[in-house]
Amino acid sequence: MALFSAAELRVLLPRLTDAQYDLAHELTEDAIRGEVGDRLTDPMPPGVKSVAVAVAARVLANPQGVRSEQAGGMLVTYADTQTGVVLSDDERRRLRRAVGLSGGASMLDIAPADVAPHPTVWRPT
Repeated sequence: MALFSAAELRVLLPRLTDAQYDLAHELTEDAIRGEVGDRLTDPMPPGVKSVAVAVAARVLANPQGVRSEQAGGMLVTYADTQTGVVLSDDERRRLRRAVGLSGGASMLDIAPADVAPHPTVWRPT
């Protein structure tokens, strides 16, 4: 399933190569599936593409996760605190909401019973 197309990512990163697109898409899909599992459907729920494109652009714009760099007297500090293939808290909430999972540390979970996690209660023996 394609989360986004190369043309869509090229709007943000005009010099995108096919190899960069393939890697960025694979890493982004891996991060998103790591958060929501196999709940991604085709067609994609609203909200997933915007998160996917933002993560992929971040992967390619700053793959080493540099927060600041200095050359001589010039110092550049990047405003974005998220770097690389990392989902921000907001991105996690948006993805979880898009696929029907609870968005935070709430006791309410609207996931269907057949896919909801089954908690194990610890009892002393």
